[in-house]
Amino acid sequence: MLREYIPVLLQIIVAAGFAVAALVVSVILGKTGRRNRIKDSAYECGMVPQGEAQPRFSVRFYLVAMLFILFDLEIVFMYPWAVVYRESIRHSSVIFWSMFSFISILMIGYIYALRKGVLDWKK
Repeated sequence: MLREYIPVLLQIIVAAGFAVAALVVSVILGKTGRRNRIKDSAYECGMVPQGEAQPRFSVRFYLVAMLFILFDLEIVFMYPWAVVYRESIRHSSVIFWSMFSFISILMIGYIYALRKGVLDWKK
């Protein structure tokens, strides 16, 4: 039974040996890089970098992004619902009212976001 695992063990040994050999050859043949201020600076298409590396975004940006994801997912759920609703005659009222409740909950969230001023860009 152990003979069946010999090819797997051999493959593991060859893979580990290749990884170690590649690292050793890289250290032996590779040139050691010297660090200086120019090499450590950020490369901005040949321009001198100005300002911070990461600009700060307003919280409104993230709120709008979350609302977009929310309503985008609504559309993703509505397409299969429409296909099933069209094909199913027996349970059409149950399917209709379940989607109506889903859209109602999302509409309440949308109205809440409007009242909170999430979509008002002038503030």
